[in-house]
Amino acid sequence: MHVFDTIAAVRSFLLSERRQGRSIGLVPTMGALHEGHLSLMRRARAECDAVVASVFVNPTQFGPGEDFARYPRDLERDARLAASAGVHAIFAPSMPEMYPEGCATFVDQGGEAIGRLEGQFRPGHFRGVLTVCLKLFNIVAPDRAYFGRKDYQQALLVRRMVRDLGLPLEIVLCETVREPDGLAMSSRNQYLDPAARRQAVCISRGLARARAALAQGERSAPRLADLIRSELEAAGPCSIDYVAVADPETLAPVETVERRAVALAALRIGGTRLIDNCPLEP
Repeated sequence: MHVFDTIAAVRSFLLSERRQGRSIGLVPTMGALHEGHLSLMRRARAECDAVVASVFVNPTQFGPGEDFARYPRDLERDARLAASAGVHAIFAPSMPEMYPEGCATFVDQGGEAIGRLEGQFRPGHFRGVLTVCLKLFNIVAPDRAYFGRKDYQQALLVRRMVRDLGLPLEIVLCETVREPDGLAMSSRNQYLDPAARRQAVCISRGLARARAALAQGERSAPRLADLIRSELEAAGPCSIDYVAVADPETLAPVETVERRAVALAALRIGGTRLIDNCPLEP
């Protein structure tokens, strides 16, 4: 497996691949790889001839006081794991490579969805996410790019950007990978101490409780959201950013779940911020 740290080097490698008629899959990551990332890489390997994984802790998607400085970084470990999942190349650029001195061009998206939920609690976050994704799409020029459903709003907005700008690639959304107890896999889970880790499963339990109530005939979105919230609050001290039952395309709140919706939640436990979601199918 190759590891490239410059745009020129990864483009040269990919030019050779394309000349052989090989399709390209991209898995964008910030490193600290876990089974969730590896599942995306294996999916990409099954569907594409050559797979590139990016490893870049993107500063523009972190807000003041967030965990940019302490975000886990271990490229050697990430490279071993990516190779085990069939990745052909890692693109691990430096900060100046991705944001050269004087960089002044960023991606802003209109519409209400970008300001809801994560956008409300992390202002500017998606500006950074969309900017780095567009940069990676332009550098790698993949046929497909793979994202996990755990970051549902992110995937929704990236898909919209690809559609709005007419980019020639497919965004593939893959199911959330979970720990045996239901906790969604996340690089930030390693911040949790044992007590916080036990408490953290409340978010997946709350979502499961809402799905069970829906299956039993509950259609009121506020009542479903209350079930999730009560599970979070009962588990122990936490700070809840949001619990929402929303339209899956606009993320606008819904009153009744008579057609497909999505339940989403974000909370902080012991200083660690966790997010999760699940589809609601009446």
